[in-house]
Amino acid sequence: MDFTSFLIYCTIATFTPGPTYIVILSTVHNFGVKKAMKYSFGATIGFSSLLVISALLNTILITIIPKIIIVMQIIGSGYMFYLVYQIYKMDASNGALNQTATFVSGFLMQFLNPKVVLFTLTVIPTFIMPSYNSSSAVTLSILAITLIGFMAFMTWALFGSIFKAFLQKYNKTFNVLMVLSLAYAAIMIWM
Repeated sequence: MDFTSFLIYCTIATFTPGPTYIVILSTVHNFGVKKAMKYSFGATIGFSSLLVISALLNTILITIIPKIIIVMQIIGSGYMFYLVYQIYKMDASNGALNQTATFVSGFLMQFLNPKVVLFTLTVIPTFIMPSYNSSSAVTLSILAITLIGFMAFMTWALFGSIFKAFLQKYNKTFNVLMVLSLAYAAIMIWM
């Protein structure tokens, strides 16, 4: 296995903006780092779960992938538009909206996020399985990829906390930018 290519692929795929990071950034902005951490922990467990599922069921999923892609597009974009609505209506003083960035929602977002699903479906068969077939090597690879993903989540939460004062000053503009970014990501699923 080309370890450098593997690390570059994992880093680019996990650190680049996507729906999960938009939610993390918005959560830090509106509810603080502690709330974003709960979401991030859920996202990490969801991400790791997808990697495990990919490793265990890769050959089965490849044969039925055309059907899964359409279902994931519908569910994923629908959920992302739900998040668009939640962010647009977000008011830090509203306790009900504070319930949207939970451990469970972070976990579920990974299964509905096409970027994460496609990454987990490609990283295992492309980099790991051709070079390693022992369960311990696959397990270590999953742990390493999960750690990279967790570092990406924490980086976005840290970014949000560093720029929180600036973002609060431009609250409405920030929320509109987050809404537009997430809506764009949802639309791009169909392109």
